[in-house]
Amino acid sequence: QVQVVESGGGLVQPGGSLRLSCATSGGIFSRESMSWYRQAPGKQRELVASISIYGTTNYATSVKGRFTISRDNAKNTVYLQMNSLKPEDTAVYYCNKWPPVDSSWGQGTQVTVSS
Repeated sequence: QVQVVESGGGLVQPGGSLRLSCATSGGIFSRESMSWYRQAPGKQRELVASISIYGTTNYATSVKGRFTISRDNAKNTVYLQMNSLKPEDTAVYYCNKWPPVDSSWGQGTQVTVSS
């Protein structure tokens, strides 16, 4: 099964940028579609972006044009480049397979957008 470790979160001012990384192990990464989710306090976890094994990407409407998901099969890693961050992007960000599986949720990485 795929195991993930997210990193790269932090505190950033509105309009700033962050790059999240998700290192994976187990499974065959190049054969897995991957995704990023986020969960804000008091809200349900929501899909942010996904990327197929062919590199096809999809984004939530709220992040389209600001976030970019990518993958490096040589490093078994998926990334989320986040630009023009807004306070409403504040959440814990998680990666998982796509579709997600319960056994592959990691600890997440906190992103806080505040001045």
